[in-house]
Amino acid sequence: MSNSPPATEAAEVIRIRNVEKIFEVGEVKVRALRGIDLTISQGEFVAIMGPSGSGKSTLLNILGCLDRPTSGEYFLGGEDVAQMDDDTLSTIRGKRLGFIFQSYNLIAQLTVLENIQVPLIYQQEDLEEHKERCIELGNLVGLDDRLDHRPNQLSGGQQQRVAIARSLVNEPLMILADEPTGNLDSQTEIEVLQIIDDLNKKGRTIVLVTHDDIVSHHAHRVIHMKDGRIDREVINSNPGIRS
Repeated sequence: MSNSPPATEAAEVIRIRNVEKIFEVGEVKVRALRGIDLTISQGEFVAIMGPSGSGKSTLLNILGCLDRPTSGEYFLGGEDVAQMDDDTLSTIRGKRLGFIFQSYNLIAQLTVLENIQVPLIYQQEDLEEHKERCIELGNLVGLDDRLDHRPNQLSGGQQQRVAIARSLVNEPLMILADEPTGNLDSQTEIEVLQIIDDLNKKGRTIVLVTHDDIVSHHAHRVIHMKDGRIDREVINSNPGIRS
């Protein structure tokens, strides 16, 4: 019997059902996620919000195949990834997901171009074969004149642009962004959000964790978490419009 979702749900990028995550801290069991149900379709821009301890980071880690649920189902692009082993999850991360982090996570010794190429290195791809595409991605985020620079020669906004380009290099099914503007000033935040908006308008599926209402207003749908559960969802009628 197949574990794949029905063909009518082919447009779904994410489908999770009754997902629980329990951490054992000594003899204490902490229920970080309590029966999460969530569906995200191709091309959606979804923001996840909630106070510290609400479970939003745990949920993002599961969506990003950085962790597995204790129980429940997780289909990513039609594949049942909930109980995959670490090696298989690593392959899925490298080939199907792009990540943008608050702290950029660039490698200091590498140039901008080389940092964009990092996912290809992990997947043992031919760098020369993909070099032109990596240059195009650098151009896409406005770093065409910085490709030979290193991270310490860039502003925070420029480093985040490198991280965005890097997240796109493997043509991911979905981009996961964890507080991507958290270390940026307000003007640079606007510029980075514009890039993310443009990517979404071109069909990229984006899931973003944020504590900032202004950032969340760029999403189509905002999921508010509380005590390990989805407390409520809000649909933005005019996503991207700043209030």
